[in-house]
Amino acid sequence: MRKYIIEREIPGVGKMDSAGLSGAAGKSNDVLSKLGPGIQWLESYVTDDKIVCVYLAEDEGLIRKHAADSGFPATHIREVRAIIDPSTAQG
Repeated sequence: MRKYIIEREIPGVGKMDSAGLSGAAGKSNDVLSKLGPGIQWLESYVTDDKIVCVYLAEDEGLIRKHAADSGFPATHIREVRAIIDPSTAQG
């Protein structure tokens, strides 16, 4: 599977309480279970007006299907080409 970064522009999402975030995660999980093993949610980062999600998926189409079925917008979808961190600078 390929790794994707999904930006979801959702005004005011950073003000959601834990119950609201839990409900959103539950809704996402329900849709994921219906889509099958070709898509997996790894984690998400909530900012004031955006959620940035990391997913594994067979293709971008599954990401778009999840967005449509869950009602969570996929404003930008980007496939990860490489991962770097401080240890990448060895030498």
